[in-house]
Amino acid sequence: MPKKLYVGNLPFRTNDADLQSLFERYGAVISARVITDRDTGRSRGFGFVEMNEDSAADEAMRALDGNDFDGRPLRVNEARERERR
Repeated sequence: MPKKLYVGNLPFRTNDADLQSLFERYGAVISARVITDRDTGRSRGFGFVEMNEDSAADEAMRALDGNDFDGRPLRVNEARERERR
């Protein structure tokens, strides 16, 4: 079953392809998306990765959380459902 991960503290120059390649080391990636500002188009410093297997997502989370990526320590955890506004 697919699992969605939140990835925080991304370097602002990280794009979707960079995020996907970072997580592909641990298993099949369904989607990888860096969230951008609606007005400026610049990265907001976080994104989401959806992985095909729970075990691969768990391994990626353990390996990458707190790890340095381009000079910044990543925060990786299971994504929560978005709260209604």
